[in-house]
Amino acid sequence: MSQPLHQQLTKPPKTKLYTTLALIAAVILASAWYIDANPLTLIERGDRAFDIIGRMFPPDMSFFISATPAMLETIRMALIGTTFGAILAIPILFFCAANVATPVWIHQPARIALNALRTVPDILLAAIFAAILGFNTLAGIVALSIFSIGVIGKLSYEAVENIDKGPLESMTSVGANKIQWIVFGVVPQVLPQFTSFVLYTLEINVRAAAILGIVGAGGIGRLYTNSLASYSFDQVFALILYTLVVVLIIDFISLKIRERLI
Repeated sequence: MSQPLHQQLTKPPKTKLYTTLALIAAVILASAWYIDANPLTLIERGDRAFDIIGRMFPPDMSFFISATPAMLETIRMALIGTTFGAILAIPILFFCAANVATPVWIHQPARIALNALRTVPDILLAAIFAAILGFNTLAGIVALSIFSIGVIGKLSYEAVENIDKGPLESMTSVGANKIQWIVFGVVPQVLPQFTSFVLYTLEINVRAAAILGIVGAGGIGRLYTNSLASYSFDQVFALILYTLVVVLIIDFISLKIRERLI
């Protein structure tokens, strides 16, 4: 005798779910074993963590004043790197968009190149350019520019592919060329999203710029390195709080601008 329909609905088979969870757990455990990620290490060395955290308090708030020039240098580095990255991302994103660069032999290689840019970590880029250009902010600016191209280009070309096709079809029917098609049909539709992506990347770059200084790219990262080297954890905590305040301010300003654009 078959079961009532409501019983079948309240007791769905869970074999597939349990099998999937078991496979995921097996992969995670195997990965942890392979890379020797022993969670007991966290317990064994927990006293060190509490010791460092204890030495962070109270934070050396007087360090704020002496850290201000380096913080301003970090913000300038992020601002310039983001601006250059956004400008350079504009032609690339159109080559990546399948509805603009229709032939596969154009947009697929462009996407591969964009993915290659995003594959390289920003801190590795900074280390490479610090070796090439010297240990200064220029290395950080170039690294952030390349990083920004990858992020803005990726987000923006996906926005271009999701635009309304109606205006583009109308322009095509009246004989508009490709440049007119992009300038008057694509750009007005994606400009708010593009601006939002640029502001989002600026937020990321401020955080990244604070780290890039550790590998010699200038900015507040240099102070992080000096404070860690001298075990001045109260200064490290002060720098963390300073960075947090700056990021929150930029995040608030970006949020207000995005609310007006979208």
